[in-house]
Amino acid sequence: MHIVMFADQHVETLGGAQVSTRLQRRYLERAGHTVTIVAPRRHGPRSRIHADDPAYADLPSMIATIDREYSVTWPGRRADGAVERALRDRPAPDVVHVQADFWGAFLGYRYARRHGLPVVHTMHNRVDVGLRATTPFPELLLPGRNLWRRRALPGTGRGTDGWAYLRGLASGASAVTAPSGHFARRLESHGVFPAVDAIWNGMDDDLLGRMRAGRVEPAAPPAVPTFLWVGRMSPEKRLLPFLEAVARAGAPMRVEVIGGGAQSRAARRVVARYGLGEIVTFLGGLPYEQTLARIAAADALVQTSIGFETQGMTPFEAAALGTPSVMSDPDIAAEVGAGVWRVGEPGHADASVDALAATLRRAAADIRSGTAPAPDPSVRERFRQSASTAQMLAVYERVLAR
Repeated sequence: MHIVMFADQHVETLGGAQVSTRLQRRYLERAGHTVTIVAPRRHGPRSRIHADDPAYADLPSMIATIDREYSVTWPGRRADGAVERALRDRPAPDVVHVQADFWGAFLGYRYARRHGLPVVHTMHNRVDVGLRATTPFPELLLPGRNLWRRRALPGTGRGTDGWAYLRGLASGASAVTAPSGHFARRLESHGVFPAVDAIWNGMDDDLLGRMRAGRVEPAAPPAVPTFLWVGRMSPEKRLLPFLEAVARAGAPMRVEVIGGGAQSRAARRVVARYGLGEIVTFLGGLPYEQTLARIAAADALVQTSIGFETQGMTPFEAAALGTPSVMSDPDIAAEVGAGVWRVGEPGHADASVDALAATLRRAAADIRSGTAPAPDPSVRERFRQSASTAQMLAVYERVLAR
């Protein structure tokens, strides 16, 4: 089978969707299939890395960010022609897999229309929440995005909000998948697609095996628990409220923060204001395997975003590695299941600093007493990329059988 994937960003750039797509490709190829990934060409000092990889069909692109990490391909006739040329010498495709929400999605659906191919669309982005969290004028951008979608993909319906946008894209899909059960059910309830397959973004089996084999159980509960926060330092991730909660918790603890971003300086100011310099350590951005090692070594992971994540990879990684989590998002907490300290009542989000501080106090006490909740061991098996790839292959076979 030849699967042609379309992405908004080159999959060798930073980001959860990119990491997931790279891993999917590797495991599909292990299973004997051919994968081509169509995405904007990279710029900057790392642009030549992987340039000779035959699986990458890089399109002409424009730089999108100051750091040159991300780029854009305008989805017009010129880009359509570039797609055709890039795929001309590859095997005949069997299925188009859209792993994009914007220009990559438009190009993927247009290619599938021209060639009469079925489309499987993995939706990584809750567009309405994402734009509200990361842009200054979302009420203007959402109607504009829908207008752009109607012009790029005529006949995909009207509407001006984020759900209308996703419904319009999915109108051309044979199957829609989501990286979590809670996002799949939300897509269904908003009429995006009648039945959405929930297929977790998984973790490399080999890496998970190495991490589990290297995990050392402590001989006794720690007197001072270590809490780990991982993510982009931006408002929707809620790092600053977490640091304020650490100050209010008043319990013995150490805190490690992995990541970088726009709120890095603000986070350091919070630490200085509350005198947390001996408690909080900023580790910066670490390579993926080192980050996983820190998750495995921590006494608890802390997840603080609410309503933004369509999966939230770190709590699943923590559960697979045997580390419990403090969780602010009730949907993610319910999906991970065991090994969780929930902030607020089950099923209800509580964004207050006081609620988070109280949960940190409770978690610290449980860790010190040796009564921390254990993650569900079944997560470790379900989170393997081999399991996710088997599920995705079943989706491909289903749409091809039609």
